[in-house]
Amino acid sequence: MTQRIDVKKTYKLYIGGKFPRSESGRSYEVTDSDGAFLANAVRSSRKDVRDAVVAARKAWPGWAGLTAYNRGQVLYRVAEIMEGRRAQLIDEVAVAEGNDDAEAQVDRAIDDWVWYAGWTDKLTQVAGGLNPVAGPYFNITAPESIGVIGVIAPEQLGLAGLVARLAPALCGGNSVVVLASEAHPLPSITLAECLATADVPGGVVNVLTGHKSELVPVMASHLDVDGLDITGVTEDGVADVERAAAENVKRIVRSTEVRSPYEVTGLMEMKTVWHPKGA
Repeated sequence: MTQRIDVKKTYKLYIGGKFPRSESGRSYEVTDSDGAFLANAVRSSRKDVRDAVVAARKAWPGWAGLTAYNRGQVLYRVAEIMEGRRAQLIDEVAVAEGNDDAEAQVDRAIDDWVWYAGWTDKLTQVAGGLNPVAGPYFNITAPESIGVIGVIAPEQLGLAGLVARLAPALCGGNSVVVLASEAHPLPSITLAECLATADVPGGVVNVLTGHKSELVPVMASHLDVDGLDITGVTEDGVADVERAAAENVKRIVRSTEVRSPYEVTGLMEMKTVWHPKGA
């Protein structure tokens, strides 16, 4: 019997619905929990961040303009794709993080997609509605997405932690630029492959890998990023990130570590309309 040669996977970025290499040509070594070499991951540059934000801005109006029910269908499709690749995802998480809860982590990530898919067409009724006011007019509030969200993924629980922050942002109609876990980025790229085959329009989600010390300041100071999820920022770096984000008054959020519709509305604006009543 002829011995096969292993087909090594080439990990790339995910920008605008495509899988490009970094314009810088750089990469860095990713190791497993025992320090053994796993793969080379792309080391993104400032230009990669800018390209991802441009793609997210272009995709946002179309994603936000879908019906809430349609967005829910797309998010549920992501869960279906991940369920089909569950064994692969469990293996990647287990090798990358070396823990015993890889199966639980992947199941949690899949369940998060299902949970937030179910909230897409219920947010308006829960977070908005007809307000009781005195006067000859209607006063109606409705939640709307705020635009391009930067998500700094947590280092640990690289897959489940990322999905827990990504799904709420998409549920509310935002487009997203993700900075994946620096130490455990490989499951995030596999997640991007699931997104690419799950009817998520190109540019709605963009996934970058690399050194956070280099990329987070660029994301925080980018004037076309409307909100920033800093769950994956270390405590000693929060002040610098918030200072940079203040230049264009970015919305800053952190994980509450629970599934909640407030994780979604934290990245939305409440728009109120006054309309006169008929005679």
